[in-house]
Amino acid sequence: MSKLKILHIIKSLGRGGAEMLLPETLRVHNKEKFEFHYIYFLPWKNQMVTEIKEAGGIVNCMEAGNNIKLLSKYKEVSVYCKRNKIDIIHSHLPWSGFLSRLVFKNIEIPVIYTEHNIQERYHIVTRKLNALSFNWQSKVLGVSADVTKSVKNNINPKIPVQTLLNGVNTQKFSRDKNAAEELRKEMNIPDEALIIGNLAVFREQKDLVTWVKAFKIINESFPEVFGMIVGAGPKEQEIKRLIREYGLENRIFLPGLQTNTVAYLSAMDIFMMSSQFEGLPIALLEAMGCGCAIVSTKAGGVVEAVRSDRDGLLNEVGDAPALAANCMVLLKKPERLKELQEAARIRVVVSFSLSTMVEELEKCYFELMVD
Repeated sequence: MSKLKILHIIKSLGRGGAEMLLPETLRVHNKEKFEFHYIYFLPWKNQMVTEIKEAGGIVNCMEAGNNIKLLSKYKEVSVYCKRNKIDIIHSHLPWSGFLSRLVFKNIEIPVIYTEHNIQERYHIVTRKLNALSFNWQSKVLGVSADVTKSVKNNINPKIPVQTLLNGVNTQKFSRDKNAAEELRKEMNIPDEALIIGNLAVFREQKDLVTWVKAFKIINESFPEVFGMIVGAGPKEQEIKRLIREYGLENRIFLPGLQTNTVAYLSAMDIFMMSSQFEGLPIALLEAMGCGCAIVSTKAGGVVEAVRSDRDGLLNEVGDAPALAANCMVLLKKPERLKELQEAARIRVVVSFSLSTMVEELEKCYFELMVD
C-alpha cells in the first residue's frame, strides 16, 4: 500500500502555537503510512522549517507578502498537489484556509481545516469570508469544544465539525532541573528565588499589559520574585516601555524568541497567562507538562485544560488584581504551589497526550480517503 500524502498549508512557520504543533505531530506520525509536505508563504517567519525537515517533512515556501497575494497562489498550490500526487490538504488559520478552499474548488482534493480560534474574535472580513467559503472543504477540526461550538453557532456549516483537542509531547515537555539551574545562573537569578513566567507572542490577544500590571502588584508585596516573558512580537516595545515606567527592568526578563523553551519553562515556578481569548493554547499545555503551577484568565479553551482550583487558579479576563492575588496565594503557601505544579503535570499527561491527538488525526485522514 502506498503512503498517504498529506500537505499542510499554513501562512508562516514562525513560533506560534499552531506552527509549533507541526514538527511535534510529525515526530509522532506513522512515517510508514504517511508522507508529509508543508507549504508556507512568509519566508522571514521560518523558525519551524529546520525542525520539520529534521523530522522528515518536505517544506516549500511560496513567497506572498500579503493576504491577497497569498490567495493568488491557489493555482500554484494546485499544480504542486497534482505534481506530487497529494491525497489530502490540511490547512491551518484563516487565510491558508481560504486558499485551500480555492484549491478544493479547483481540483476537488479533500481538505481538512483546523480552526484554532473562536469566530467572534476574528476581523469582520475574516468572518464574512469564512461564512462564504466554509463548506468548500471536507471537514473541520476545532481545537477545543469552545472553538467547535463557535463554528456551529456562527456558521452552521453543512460539513462535519469535530473537536480534536490539542496535545503536547509530555516526554519532551517535562521539567529539566539541570537546564533550569543553568539558565538561572546565566540570568543571575538566585536558586531560591521564585519565577513567574509566560511564553507568548507579544500581540493584543495575549494582553501582556495586564500581565505586567499584575506583576507590579505582586512585586509590591514580594519584591524578591522575578518575572520572565519569553517571546517577541508587535507589542514588544510597548511592553518594554511599561516595564521601564514601573521600574521593573531588573525584575522582569525578556529573553526574546527561544528555540529551547523547555529550559525556560523549567525555570518558571508559576506560569501566569493573561490572554483575552484562546483556542487551546499550546504554550499552556507545554508549561503544564513542565510542572509549572498555572494562574490564568478564563480565556476560551483554557477552562477545558485547567479545572479551576484543581489543576490551576483561574480568573476573569482583564483582571490584573485577580491574577496577582492568585499568584500571591501560591507565593504565601509553598505547599499549595507544589500541589498545583504536580496537578498540572498529571492533568496534561492524562488528558492532553500528543500521541492520542495524532492517533485521532490519522484516523480522520483515513476516513476522508474512504469517503
